[in-house]
Amino acid sequence: MRRHEVTDQGQGRRPEAALMTIGAFARLSRLSAKALRRYDELGLLAPALVDPANGYRYYDPAQAPTARLVAWLRRIGMPLARITEVIALDSGAAAAAIRAYWAQVEAETAARRDLAAFLIDQLSTEEVMAQVGTLGIRYAAGTDIGAVRETNQDAAYAGARLLAVADGFGEGGAGASAAAIDALKPVARGAVPAAELLNVLHDAAEQAARAVRDAVAGSVGSGAPDESGTTLTAMVWTGSQLGLVHIGDSRAYLLRDGELFRITHDHSLVQSMIDDGSLTEEEAFSHPQRAMLLKALGGSGPAGAGPDLDVRDARPGDRYLLCSDGLSAVVEGTDLARVLAGADGPGTAVGELLALAGAAGAPDNVACAVADVVAL
Repeated sequence: MRRHEVTDQGQGRRPEAALMTIGAFARLSRLSAKALRRYDELGLLAPALVDPANGYRYYDPAQAPTARLVAWLRRIGMPLARITEVIALDSGAAAAAIRAYWAQVEAETAARRDLAAFLIDQLSTEEVMAQVGTLGIRYAAGTDIGAVRETNQDAAYAGARLLAVADGFGEGGAGASAAAIDALKPVARGAVPAAELLNVLHDAAEQAARAVRDAVAGSVGSGAPDESGTTLTAMVWTGSQLGLVHIGDSRAYLLRDGELFRITHDHSLVQSMIDDGSLTEEEAFSHPQRAMLLKALGGSGPAGAGPDLDVRDARPGDRYLLCSDGLSAVVEGTDLARVLAGADGPGTAVGELLALAGAAGAPDNVACAVADVVAL
C-alpha cells in the first residue's frame, strides 16, 4: 500500500479514525513495532499514512492480511527480497512461489544433511579411508546438437580425474557451459586428498560461477547477461571417492549391482512440484514448464543458493552417468538402465545413449559422460 502524508497549512492533521497506530497494528499483525519500522524502511510494508509533524506511522486494518503473511514467511526463513516478490502476487501465484521456495529449502537441507553425515564419518574414525591407487576409472563423453537446435550449447568432458556435463542457455549459453567445465579442469591436474575433497569442491564451484559470469558478460549484449547461464553437474575423482558438484537440471546417475539410482536432485520448478506432491514423475515428463530452473550458474551469479556438494564412496563395478536434460527429458529411466547395464564400456554406452536421444526426436542438445570404476 502506498504511503500517504497529511499536511494542513504546516500543522499535522489527525489521521482518520479508521487507521491504527503502529502499536495497535503490531498486535493485530503479530509483527513487532521494530519489525514494522524496518519493513517500512526497506519498502516491504509501508504504512498507510505518516504524520508529517511527528513522523508517527498509521496503518490501515486492511493491511493486516499482508502483514500476517510477511510474518509467517519470515518464520519459515524466507529472505526479505523474496517476500517482497511473493506479496506482490495474486493468491495462486504466491502459493506456487512459496511451494517452490520450500522445495528448494528441503533440497538444500538434504544436501547439507549428507555433507554433515560425511563430515561426522570422516572425523570420527582414525582409519585412513582413501585407497589411492587401488581403484581407477575408465571414461568417455560426447555431445550431439540434436534434431532441432541450430547451435550446440551443451558441453561434456571426461578425464582421469574429472567428469562434467553443462547445459547452457540464453544468448551466451555456449560460452557459459564451456567456461563452467574449463574452470574445473585445474582440479583434475593433480591428486586430490580425500580429506580435502570438500574444500576443493567448494573452491572449484566458486571458480566455475565466476568463470560463467565473465564468459557471459563478454559474449552477450547489454542487458542480456542475466538471461544466459548454464547448469553444471561434475564429479572429481580422488582414487576412492567421487566428489559431486551439481546445480540445475542436468543429472548424475549411478548403476550399482544392476540397479540405476539418480544421485542428484533437479533444481527445477517441476521437481519442486513433485517434491510437494502436486505433480507426479509421469506428469513432469511432459509438463510445459519442465525446463524452468530454480537454480543455475548465470550472468549475475547463481540464482538461489550455490551448487549442491556431495561426496560418494566408489566401488569396483560402479558405472556413473552424467547427462543434460536433452537425454533425461526424452529417454525413460528404464531405457537408461538397460543401455548402461548392457554396454561393454563407457564409449559404447555414450554412443548408444546419444542414439537413444536421437530416436526419441532429440528436441534439444544432448550431452553425457560415462565412467566405470575399476580395480587396478
